[in-house]
Amino acid sequence: MKLRFHFHGRLLLTLFLLRLLHGGESTQPPFSCDSSDPKTKSFKFCQTSLPIRERVRDLVSRLTLDEKISQLVDSANAIPRLGVPGYQWWSEALHGVSGYGRGVSFNGAIGGATSFPQVILSASTFDSQLWYRIGQAIGKEARGMYNGGQARGMTFWTPNINIFRDPRWGRGQETPGEDPMIASKYAVAYVRGIQGNKYNGGQSRNLLASACCKHFTAYDLDSWKGVGRFGFDAKVTQQDLADTYQPPFKSCVQEGKATGIMCAYNSVNGVPNCADKNLLTNTARGQWGFHGYIVSDCDAVATIHDNHKYVKEPEDAVALALKAGMDVNCGTYLKKYTKSALEKKKLPESQVDRALHNLFEVRMRLGLFNGNPRQLPYGNIGRADICSQAHQELALEAARNGIVLLKNNAKLLPLSKSETSSLAVVGPNANNAYVLRGNYDGPPCKNVEILKALKGYVANTLFDQGCNFVNCTSASTEAAVGIAKEADYVILVMGLDQTQETEAHDRIQLTLPGLQETLIKTIAAAAKNPVILVLVTGGPVDVGFAKNNPKIGSILWAGYPGEAGGIALSQIIFGEHNPGGKLPMTWYPKEFVSVPMTDMRMRPDSESGYPGRTYRFYDGPKVFEFGYGLSYTTYSYDFMQSTPNTINLRQLMPSLHATDECSTSNSSSIRALSVSNIGINMCRKLRFSVHVGVENTGSMLGKHPVLLFVRHQNHVKGSPMKQLVGFETVRLNPRERAEIKFVLNPCKHLTTAKEDGSMVIEQGYRYLMVEDKKIPINIVL
Repeated sequence: MKLRFHFHGRLLLTLFLLRLLHGGESTQPPFSCDSSDPKTKSFKFCQTSLPIRERVRDLVSRLTLDEKISQLVDSANAIPRLGVPGYQWWSEALHGVSGYGRGVSFNGAIGGATSFPQVILSASTFDSQLWYRIGQAIGKEARGMYNGGQARGMTFWTPNINIFRDPRWGRGQETPGEDPMIASKYAVAYVRGIQGNKYNGGQSRNLLASACCKHFTAYDLDSWKGVGRFGFDAKVTQQDLADTYQPPFKSCVQEGKATGIMCAYNSVNGVPNCADKNLLTNTARGQWGFHGYIVSDCDAVATIHDNHKYVKEPEDAVALALKAGMDVNCGTYLKKYTKSALEKKKLPESQVDRALHNLFEVRMRLGLFNGNPRQLPYGNIGRADICSQAHQELALEAARNGIVLLKNNAKLLPLSKSETSSLAVVGPNANNAYVLRGNYDGPPCKNVEILKALKGYVANTLFDQGCNFVNCTSASTEAAVGIAKEADYVILVMGLDQTQETEAHDRIQLTLPGLQETLIKTIAAAAKNPVILVLVTGGPVDVGFAKNNPKIGSILWAGYPGEAGGIALSQIIFGEHNPGGKLPMTWYPKEFVSVPMTDMRMRPDSESGYPGRTYRFYDGPKVFEFGYGLSYTTYSYDFMQSTPNTINLRQLMPSLHATDECSTSNSSSIRALSVSNIGINMCRKLRFSVHVGVENTGSMLGKHPVLLFVRHQNHVKGSPMKQLVGFETVRLNPRERAEIKFVLNPCKHLTTAKEDGSMVIEQGYRYLMVEDKKIPINIVL
């Protein structure tokens, strides 16, 4: 029987055993070119004064064929005769250094790392500076793990920047949400942080750690009604690829300067991603200028043959993947079949060499061929930098600013600590610190349950789990109602966990599991005062019943808030922090499950009744809108006079001739200008500013995301109903006012994707919008 571990992992037991195999703490991190070893002095690849590419060429030229092949998999063999240690490419750091993968071990002196909120909650802060700081902290802790001898690699397969297209997707929690602009901004900020680059600036030669943007591309289905990711063929239009699925990866490469890309399991329009030369080489490397390594998702090369049935022999799969531009295989398929592919003349050795050049270049940029890494620019980072006070405070800040207040009737929240003599806390997620971590988690610096944090505010706190488990197949309604009747206020901590949504497990329903809804309604009816509902989830749930129930006074979405989540939530409930998070995804009604998850179209189809997806195209009923979130204070907005009402691109581009205009469409009289005809250099120069005034009109300090949208005055079929084009966060005291300057680029923010995937700027009126304020802007060609 042939066993193969698809993914990123499979069972937690498997991962635990892998960690045990790593052993305890190493006394020395692995490195090449030891200055104390006389034989390395003669190696050109050890001479740090030479350009990295020259050093790489020298190293690859010294390898035998068997040695070359041994480097094409995630667990790369050592090459003792050259002083090259083994290397593990597979490490994870989605929202903190993780024990997933094979590269990191927590079985030594370093037993944990800072556990930041799961990505979907960090995204709800709409704060790219915060995302950058989280990336910085994780990069520093990753380097500290390596310097401490508890990591066998510095390549981390993060971030996940796929679009959260369908609310049922188990991995939506790992992403920055459903909007391509947010995913792009998150990718750039996080990658720059983890790799040690400046927030705004070029690419550093020396990498703090290496980031890898995944999963390339159009990957957002794991396992749904018998359809699995390993053989799924995503049918995607060129239009949707251009303005939804590809932009985050393009930004990750061009602006973030990521040094890694992971090709996904699925096919796109019949071609497996890891065998698609147009995707990996022509697009990523050719059009976008990617310089780094491309790794397959785990066993994704095998799926080309085994699942997609795209080729007849394993050697064909190996040859196609390498020729397409993939460099390293997570798994063993290349180790097994590359040599026979060469012998059968299906693959030239030059493709193996090409891959090795990319791989060793990244390892050299990480400083792993410069001698003892403890003497490098990042050599002073160590155990003291992991779980530092600053990083733990950052985790708390991220959780506080991410939690979203969805309902607050009659200003039920915040509660007064001095006037609350008793609390009843009910729910399967209340007394469980592990659930707060989400997936791809690592052991945190500390564990604080929501219940424990709340007890710090009200000593007389009663607790009942309410449900047997999160799936709530049975509920102790009588016991829960009993404590609810006694308490001044009731806090219900409900939602999902990793048994309900995770990798390899998509949801079938959008409602709360089992008897959770019944339990919530019963307790709310029995309580003295309206109750507070806390939802611990990654993906959205239909809580319309709670939204419309007057006995449920407040609803808070806590995501998976990380190690400091319990503290953050308690601070919000008792008014020590004003919530400011906004939803980075649409919350659909439960009836949305009638839409096949396999339908990849973003745009609606009125003839078939297909409703479209995400706030940009879906116009059906919603439980909560994208960008929705309340505060304990209020804000007002206005557009400043300095915002232009007309943008004349012809005046801005006198060298552009009339022949550069797109021909008039048969379906529309609107003229359009092709972005490709404008050119990259000219597009970079096109800028205009939008000035928005925002004032805190309430009575409490608040940190507040301001979201700027654009929509056409007359909606054109195929274009978004509205599109996010900018966001900034401001921190305002009561009655304080600030002015936000948004700098927009017509080539980037005012374009429309045509059916063939080309991007154009259409002439005509649009509205710029912030909340209920809008201003017209006319694009003149």
